[in-house]
Amino acid sequence: MTVAHKVKITYCADCGYEPQTLDLAKALMLEFGGLLSGIELIPWEGGTFEVSVDGELIHSMARDGGFGESSVIKDAVRGRLSA
Repeated sequence: MTVAHKVKITYCADCGYEPQTLDLAKALMLEFGGLLSGIELIPWEGGTFEVSVDGELIHSMARDGGFGESSVIKDAVRGRLSA
């Protein structure tokens, strides 16, 4: 039985991070669509841009700096999905 995983992207709506958020969501859907139960987009504040899989933080703008390369985030998602 295949387990579907959930990705959550929390981003700063006031900062105008929608383009980066939507680009990443699209890249993740194209790469992992069949393995995901959903991608949740959460508009937040305070310069936030975080990506988690099944509740595990895999990228944080505050911790890792910047938005992160799409390929690096996809590798982290891939690693979490195979765990």
